[in-house]
Amino acid sequence: MMTVGFIGLGNVGANLAASLARNGFELTVRDLNRELAQPFLDGGAAWADSPAAMAEAVDVTITCLPSPAACQEVMEGKNGVLESLEPGKVWVEMSTTDFLEVGRLGERVQARGADAADCPVSGGCHRAATGNIAILAGCNRSVFERLLPLLTVLGRRVLHTGELGSASKIKVMTNYLATANLVTLCEALVTAKMSNLDLATVYEAVKISSGNSFVHETESQVILNGSRDINFTMDLVLKDIGLFQSMAEQAGVPLEISPRLIDIFEDGQSRYGPREWSPNIIRRLEDACNTQVLAPGFPAQILDEEPEEAGYEVVPPGRSVD
Repeated sequence: MMTVGFIGLGNVGANLAASLARNGFELTVRDLNRELAQPFLDGGAAWADSPAAMAEAVDVTITCLPSPAACQEVMEGKNGVLESLEPGKVWVEMSTTDFLEVGRLGERVQARGADAADCPVSGGCHRAATGNIAILAGCNRSVFERLLPLLTVLGRRVLHTGELGSASKIKVMTNYLATANLVTLCEALVTAKMSNLDLATVYEAVKISSGNSFVHETESQVILNGSRDINFTMDLVLKDIGLFQSMAEQAGVPLEISPRLIDIFEDGQSRYGPREWSPNIIRRLEDACNTQVLAPGFPAQILDEEPEEAGYEVVPPGRSVD
C-alpha cells in the first residue's frame, strides 16, 4: 500500500485524511496549526516538520489548502514540497484552485521527474466525513490508474476528467452552479415566507418537484434551522466564483449571471463578514423584508446518513476504459 502525506487539515482536509487513517493507509500529516493534527498523531500518524520532509518520506503528497497562494507557499516556499519530489512520487492537489496555477506547479513537479494530479472534491463536508464524496481527477491516464486505489478510499465516485487542470476547471464550474442555486433558493424561501406559506411544506414541495437539487436538500435545511452552518464561508464562495469568472473571461464568454452573484456575495461579505456561513446570504433578503426564514424540525448541520461504500470510477457516456 502506498504511503500518503496530507497537508491541510481544515474542514474538508481533516475528513479526507480521516478516511485514509480509517482505512489503514500509512499516513503523515501537516498543518500550520499543529493542534488540528493531534487527533491523527494520537491515532498513529506521523508528523512532518516541513512540506519537504513530508514529500521525502511518502509516495503521494496531498495538498488541501484554502487558496492558490497557500498552495504556492507549501510547494515553492522554503522547505517546500518541490525540494523533495523525485521520480516515482506524486503530488495531488485537492484544493479548489486556479487551473492555471495547477498547471504551472504541475510543470515544476514534472520537471523533477514526479507526477501531478488535480483532484478536487465535491459534495460537502458531510460526505467527505464518510468517504462518500465525489472526486474529479485531472492527470494522465496512467497516473489516474495508479492513484485510483487511493482515490476510491477518499471518495465514492471518481471521474477522470482529462489532463492536469481539467478537474480544477470543472470544480469551479460546479461551485458556481451551486452558488447560483443557493441564491435562487434564498429568493424562493423569502418569497414563500412573505406569501404566508408554511416553510416546511415548501421544503418538501421543492424536494419532490422539478425545482429540487443537492443544494436544496442540504443548504435549505440549515437555513430553515437557523444555524446556516454548511461548513463553507462567504470568502470561500467569492474565491470560487471569482475563479469561474476568470476562467470564463479567459475563454471569451460574456457571462451575465456570474457578475451579479459576485456582487451579491461581496455585499454579503461586507455586511456580515468574510467568515460568515455562506447560506446566511439569505440575511440580505431577510433584513430587507424584516423577517426571518425559519421552521422547526430541521437539523443544525447536515450528516451523511449513507454508509461508507467502496469507491468506483465513473465513466462518461461514449468513453470506454480498458
